Amino acid sequence: MKRFLICLLLLWAGEAASQEAPQLTLIRCYELARAHYPLIRQYDLIAQTESYNVANAGKAWLPQLALNARATYQSDVTTLPFDAGRLSALIPGFDIPTVSKDQYQVTAEITQTLWDGGHIRSAQTLAHAQAETERKQLESELYALRERINQVFFGCLLQDELLRQNTLLQKELEVNAGRIAAMMDQGMANESDRDALEVERLKAHRQAIELQAGRKAYLAVLSALTGQEIGETASLIVPSMPGEALKTGINRPEMEAFAALKDRIGVQRRQLTAQLMPRIGLFVQGGYGRPGLNMLADSFEPFYVAGLRLSWNFGQFYTLANDRRKIETSLRSVDVQREAFLFNTTLRIVRRDTDIDMMYRLLDTDSEILRLRTSIRQAAEVKLEGGVIAVADLIREINAEDLARQTSSTHRIQLLTAIYDLSYLTAGNILP
Repeated sequence: MKRFLICLLLLWAGEAASQEAPQLTLIRCYELARAHYPLIRQYDLIAQTESYNVANAGKAWLPQLALNARATYQSDVTTLPFDAGRLSALIPGFDIPTVSKDQYQVTAEITQTLWDGGHIRSAQTLAHAQAETERKQLESELYALRERINQVFFGCLLQDELLRQNTLLQKELEVNAGRIAAMMDQGMANESDRDALEVERLKAHRQAIELQAGRKAYLAVLSALTGQEIGETASLIVPSMPGEALKTGINRPEMEAFAALKDRIGVQRRQLTAQLMPRIGLFVQGGYGRPGLNMLADSFEPFYVAGLRLSWNFGQFYTLANDRRKIETSLRSVDVQREAFLFNTTLRIVRRDTDIDMMYRLLDTDSEILRLRTSIRQAAEVKLEGGVIAVADLIREINAEDLARQTSSTHRIQLLTAIYDLSYLTAGNILP
């Protein structure tokens, strides 16, 4: 029973520890930041607007109803070219009506499009192209979050690494503090030697406080970006080093955004042709007014007219040449923007390639320097115990070894930062 309770306690302790110290990967931070960013809701709004625009364009195929009403007064009306009074005297009972100068008419007209030259279809295609362009541009804005996450995530990792090195330094100083205490008992060291080492311990402790404050600040920014409460006990997982050469081809979302923009402009160019086509449709017009269709009947009468209508607006031909030039100008403008983006991104890639190559070479040197510094520090400890060197000499060697360790750790994190920045610039060649 005791063993069972002990196992339960261990399981509970492990679960509590995992809850207190959540682990975060760089990829997970990307996902959380994307889901938390306010613009992510724009996707639904774009889809809704697209469906509304497509539906509205399609409604042009439905019968269209128009209602008109008018009341007019005119200075003259239609009359017969002879004396109506004399004709009435010659023919008893024959009366020619006179049309009133005030006239009234109410009409309702229903039209049904039969052929529009592809105008409705092009309007729907343009709605799809516009939505796709907005989606690609939004994807580019969301992708830019990766760069901000990289800066904060690797900044926090650097603080973690420096804190680990600081812990090693403090342990080394504690070991040597014990060594100094033993030497004082033997009369080989004095109180000033112990105080000098204590000063170094306090300086290391002060540095740890500064590093912890910096780490807390980075975690606060990461919490704001991801929308998750990331406590000081959180553990950030160091990303793996790529095992193959990095590719430098640019496949950023911005490239797809430029392509979508050119597709939309292409749809606008095809829409120009559709606007030049005539339109054919049926119509039925019914009304009530004075006069009706019989202009000589001065009374309110119902009437209707039905038929086939052809309409062709030639005014589009006046501006067609300039409209096409505007389209070509827009296409060239997109090409210029794309080339400028590629140019600037390529410059950044070249810089990052240079940084990565330099960091690899620095790490090889750092490893050898650290090995030598450790050997020198160990030799200094032996010499101190033998009374050959002073405590100040040992402190100098301990600090030199710590500096070499910090430099190596900094270069390693900087190398990872440069690699994942290059991955961002080339659209995730090393990231899933």
